[in-house]
Amino acid sequence: MFKKIGPGFLIAAAFIGPGTVTTCTLAGVDFGFALLWALLISIVTTVVFQEMAARIGILTKQGLAASIRSELRRPLVRTLITIIILSAVVLGNAAYEAGNIGGAVLGLEALTGSEPSPWFAWVIGGGVFALLFAGSYKMLEKIFVALVMLMSISFVLAAVLTGPEAGEVFSGLFVPALPEGSLFTVVALIGTTVVPYNLFLHASLVSEKWDSAEDLKAIRWDTILSIGLGGLISIAIVVSASAGGLTEVSSGLDLAKGLEPLYGRASTYFLGIGLFAAGITSAITAPLAAAYVAASCFHWKDGLSGRRFRMVWGAILLTGVLSQFLNFRPIEIIKFAQVANGLLFPVICVLLLWIVNRTTIMGDYKNRIWQNIIAGILLLLIVFLGGKSVLSVIFAT
Repeated sequence: MFKKIGPGFLIAAAFIGPGTVTTCTLAGVDFGFALLWALLISIVTTVVFQEMAARIGILTKQGLAASIRSELRRPLVRTLITIIILSAVVLGNAAYEAGNIGGAVLGLEALTGSEPSPWFAWVIGGGVFALLFAGSYKMLEKIFVALVMLMSISFVLAAVLTGPEAGEVFSGLFVPALPEGSLFTVVALIGTTVVPYNLFLHASLVSEKWDSAEDLKAIRWDTILSIGLGGLISIAIVVSASAGGLTEVSSGLDLAKGLEPLYGRASTYFLGIGLFAAGITSAITAPLAAAYVAASCFHWKDGLSGRRFRMVWGAILLTGVLSQFLNFRPIEIIKFAQVANGLLFPVICVLLLWIVNRTTIMGDYKNRIWQNIIAGILLLLIVFLGGKSVLSVIFAT
């Protein structure tokens, strides 16, 4: 089984970052189990679209961005779409990296019992730099599998020990509800799970592990297992937070305060481990995704150890480290980024659906009708929720 898993765990680790921990904590604190259905839909959507991205990657061997560019015949349209992709992924990930590094720093401070210090960011940044500079996909894969398992144990055990009512949890998962003021949180939960840059990252990573269309079954297994596990972590955080008794959340680590009656002081270390792992994994994947997108757009062939590839991820990483020396409220940036993600995702998905239905690229492996129907329903649902949130802001003002 373990020989068949790999890139999917990097994708799961990418969306289980400090932003996910914070957003899911906010959802649990503010709305209890009522929004678990939004996470369930997000998980299914992520599996469906990530499988399509991975299928494109293994068949084309050139990444999602390059596949889109190759099918756009008009230079002006091709240039415009390339700018949108680069700005959404490269610039967007630079902003995300601030939250990723900040989350890892919070976790490290909790584990060491030290006073808050931005200099911890250099420690985190140095570790991430060393792992990325080594340029070994197999090493990264093993590290990510271990860290995702660590997060799973940390957060799922926390959820179990809070003793949630099973009936209420199942009701939250399968009975959609929109409590007053919850719409933006729903969009944020979707945005923190179905992440646009993960589509580009997955399409590039599958070629690092597998060789041909014969491996599609293994790719699907990897995608379902790893993203399902990542979704379980998100659900566990919501469940833990809903029983924590918190009234205000400024970071994912605040979840530890609500769990102190169960764990005592150990809750800080318990959540510190989970937040540190979440921060480190996302701090690695965000720069990596940006570099892969740039390489795909500009047809760089030098891979993980290439100079230009390293310059891109190095710039993203440095931005995240330096941001820790500025005075800002991470939770506001995280909430805005997750909502923006939920609004951007439909645009990227339309391009993905277009490519995966092109016979010139996919041949016999293009989408079947039932796959398009499922993807279309999920996409329309996300567009509806995102549009409704935008309209609520317009009419509120």
